[in-house]
Amino acid sequence: MRTLYALIVPILAVLTALVLGAVIIALTGGDVAKAYQGLWEGSLGRPRSISDTLVRTTPYIFGGLAVALAFKGGLFNIGVEGQITVGSLATAFVGYAVTGVPFPLHLILAVAAGFVAGAAWGAIPGFLKAFTGAHEVIVTIMLNYVAINVANFLLSGPMKDKNPAVAISQTAPVLPSARLPALLADPQYRVHWGVVIGVVAALAVWWLLQKSTLGFEIRTVGANPHAARYAGIAVGRTTVTLMALSGGLAGLAGAMDVVGLNFYYAAAFTAGYGFDSIAVALLARSSPFGVLPSALLFGGLAAGSSRMQFLSQIPIDIIHLVQALVLIFVAAPALIRWIYRVRMPKEADMPATGEVQFGAGWGKAET
Repeated sequence: MRTLYALIVPILAVLTALVLGAVIIALTGGDVAKAYQGLWEGSLGRPRSISDTLVRTTPYIFGGLAVALAFKGGLFNIGVEGQITVGSLATAFVGYAVTGVPFPLHLILAVAAGFVAGAAWGAIPGFLKAFTGAHEVIVTIMLNYVAINVANFLLSGPMKDKNPAVAISQTAPVLPSARLPALLADPQYRVHWGVVIGVVAALAVWWLLQKSTLGFEIRTVGANPHAARYAGIAVGRTTVTLMALSGGLAGLAGAMDVVGLNFYYAAAFTAGYGFDSIAVALLARSSPFGVLPSALLFGGLAAGSSRMQFLSQIPIDIIHLVQALVLIFVAAPALIRWIYRVRMPKEADMPATGEVQFGAGWGKAET
């Protein structure tokens, strides 16, 4: 019954956000029918739109899993944006600089480089949290800026494409041997195998959390680090490992876009994925399987926003407003229950083991 109750609030939150979005569109003089027609046509209403939605969904899956995994261990990984950046850079570098390696080994090496780079970047705040007490929120936020500025430096010099015909700051294109095949033969559909890998990653994270010893340690540390230490769990080591795995998943988000979609890395092309992934994980209530529909929702909103704007001539910021309303209602389940007169047992509103929430006492993982 807890699972059923847990689904009610996110679904009602999305519906309420869409209704309020319609009210705002109407108040600003927009055509609500055309706006939501455009949103539907641009996200799921046509075959090509479905492809574009899945393309946008892929990085949200990996980013959402990264945030959700950290949540389960009582940590708040705000550094997904920076981890995506360093993962993209590492993937692009291995993709164009390493030569003479056949497919699919070259592809595996490029993706692995993205994972390792993201994991190393994530392990830094994990180490500082575990052994110096530095708060992971502050450290990860600062590392976002470090990663973005390092990327800008590399893309303006050492890693910049030497082709004079390329006007923007980007890396050289990755070699064909390091490219992820398209999921469909028709070139008009951009969806690639990254979305399938994302589903597999969700299964892997669920197995890690529910079926492995490390997953038990992560959930125990997230629930009560002091009790975990008393039980013999190495809290510091678990914290570093958790942040490294979270960062690795974020690195895969950037890697999938490099090897499956763009075939190069350009300055700031991942901007926003990491921060939106926090909302994806919150909407999913930190569930690995819940991340999949949550990422699909945000991918659909992103893919449909252009068509929505074209048909109704409303600002594209309305989409961001709808996303914000979804997050507000998900973070305030009592408000949703009050609006719809939904009665739930108190335990259905409590976080799952290790789940981070906003508020006093949430997200603690002292070592």
